[in-house]
Amino acid sequence: MESRAAEGESKRKEKGKMGIEFLDEKMSNGLSTRYQQIIRKFEFVAVSALQVLVILTVAIATVLLFILFINGLRAQVSQIESLANLLPVVQRAFSGILIVLLGLELLETLSTYFSEHHIRVEVILVVAMIAAGRNIIEIDFAHTPGPQLIGYGALVLSLAVSYFLVKKTHAHLPTE
Repeated sequence: MESRAAEGESKRKEKGKMGIEFLDEKMSNGLSTRYQQIIRKFEFVAVSALQVLVILTVAIATVLLFILFINGLRAQVSQIESLANLLPVVQRAFSGILIVLLGLELLETLSTYFSEHHIRVEVILVVAMIAAGRNIIEIDFAHTPGPQLIGYGALVLSLAVSYFLVKKTHAHLPTE
């Protein structure tokens, strides 16, 4: 009889512990869930603010690019007499266009993060290739040292190979 009574008491104490542990776990999950909700709301506000900032920046940059292009066209058309004079003008125009494209790609990255909660590597690689291309367009090849040109070439090659490998890997992944 005593052993049954001791056994019953032991089971009651064990159930009591399990109840307390369950409540502790439930409270910590509740706090964890509330903490996660706060983080999600903060992410939403931060990413939305960044998207608005990028949209405004791209819009202003586009308008300024057009204004600078029109003003530069009027001022420099009469001065362009050879390819040597044309090249810097075209380089500056392409550089400005690539800056706007960088902003658009950044906006796409933020939109992807906002909707899918992850950053796509392909977009980051495209942004890096555009940035590298913009810098290469502005290079004065006549006065740039050879090792620096080799470095630019290696950078472009590594970005292109990375992009190819990422796209190839994604093509072979099963779709969900």
